[in-house]
Amino acid sequence: MPRRKTPLVTKEVYHVFNRSIASIPIFERKRECSRFLFAMSFYQNIKPPLKLSKFNKLSKNEKHEISELLYQKREWFVEIISYCLMPNHFHIVVKQLVDDGVKNYLRLVSDSFAHYFNIKNDRGGPLFESRFKAVRIEKDAQLLHVVRYIHLNPYSSYLVKNLEDLGQYPFSSFPEYIGKAKKEICQKRLVLDHFKIYGKYKEFVFNQADYQKSLAKIKHSLMD
Repeated sequence: MPRRKTPLVTKEVYHVFNRSIASIPIFERKRECSRFLFAMSFYQNIKPPLKLSKFNKLSKNEKHEISELLYQKREWFVEIISYCLMPNHFHIVVKQLVDDGVKNYLRLVSDSFAHYFNIKNDRGGPLFESRFKAVRIEKDAQLLHVVRYIHLNPYSSYLVKNLEDLGQYPFSSFPEYIGKAKKEICQKRLVLDHFKIYGKYKEFVFNQADYQKSLAKIKHSLMD
């Protein structure tokens, strides 16, 4: 396999994304999305005591005990900064914490989800394209732009009807960023520290929304 053009360097931040083979829909139902998000959280851990499939068979108390222990240790491959699941692809912004952290993390998440998806849908073979894409985030302004772009995806792709519905879209980290998430998995400080007044990040995102949607329209029209 050829060497990756973008080296994955520890302590650096990356926008990583991948698409399903032949763009088949893989994140259309709540159960698939929820499973992928849980895999994202579970496989942050470098040494989980068991596979996710076995973890899910434990009692509620056993799950809580293991989850608390893993969170206290915080021996992670990556920090998750933001994410969004779209019908046939995902976006995640991560900070690599150990050597090969991003690569090992995405391998575990993708393999676990592919195994689950294939069993549930009576299919076999690979689910994602062979190699995920990775773009290094080099400047703070670039980080803010990328996270905003990711959070606007459901709006610019017409998965939600209006901007206020973005705060209710459950398969994006945007609800975490505006204080509406029931559960949080992101380390938001790298983004939100740039906004001294609470609520300014939401305004920052919404101000770009129509422009991003118009660009998406142009892109789709050129592809037709």
